Amino acid sequence: MRWLSLMEKLRAPLMILPAVATIILLFFGGLLVGLGQSLGYFPAIDSYDLTLQYYAEVLSDNIFFESLWQTFRLALLSTVMSSVLAIALALVLRQTFKGSRFFTFMFQLSIPIPHLVAAAGIVLLVSQSGILARGAYALGLIDAPRDFPVMVFDRPGTAIQLTYLWKEVPFIGVVVLAVLQGIGPQYEEVARTLGANSWQRFRFVLLPLIMPGVLSTSIIVFAYVFASYEIPLLLGVRHPTTLPVLAFQNYQDPDLSLRPQAMAMSIILTLIAIVLLVAYKRLANYAVSR
Repeated sequence: MRWLSLMEKLRAPLMILPAVATIILLFFGGLLVGLGQSLGYFPAIDSYDLTLQYYAEVLSDNIFFESLWQTFRLALLSTVMSSVLAIALALVLRQTFKGSRFFTFMFQLSIPIPHLVAAAGIVLLVSQSGILARGAYALGLIDAPRDFPVMVFDRPGTAIQLTYLWKEVPFIGVVVLAVLQGIGPQYEEVARTLGANSWQRFRFVLLPLIMPGVLSTSIIVFAYVFASYEIPLLLGVRHPTTLPVLAFQNYQDPDLSLRPQAMAMSIILTLIAIVLLVAYKRLANYAVSR
């Protein structure tokens, strides 16, 4: 009986053990290899002595800090704008109106689409040879398609931001919409009977209720954008580029002596992301408690 009781308690952990073990092996195995190479242990170039030289080289380069600022700026702006737009659209879609189900479906349509496909669509839409430029030229708003504002390969990263917004707003919005539909209108009705206006009902009733969902999804968005390299690589300028792109370029360089620097950048990027996520979560939790 004790054996059966023990097996019953361990059944759930044993069922998820293969998946968890695979994740741990791939993640921590890769992290361990990257850490070793960043410290100089790289047998491919006959380097076996552990050293902090590559970290010192990375941290003494101004390009690293320019890329770090670019990465942080894109991640922060994408997270804030996606959260604000997601909340606004969820508040609209929670209402019952003609065609609401269709608009809700269209709102969620971009979630399963890969980021690379979204980037290609943004290029076709906002580049100087894209649909908007040709439409503006056809309407006589500009003299030639090349007069259309530069949104691809620009320093502010307009196309990058548009790609992330198109992908991440529905991701956050679906969670917010589910929370709003779950709580129903009764809390707002009580606040309305107590004399609260529309802003007060949102600020003191709805926002605290949806904030846990917004925080959980926005943390995921921030972490993804901060560590993403494919969209900035395809749509961003070559300098200053984001830190993941800079690490990726050094990693792919035929000169293997740059590989330890790329790994050092990746480790530093991981540590910075962890620190920022912890600080963001604590700040957000403090805001919710207030």
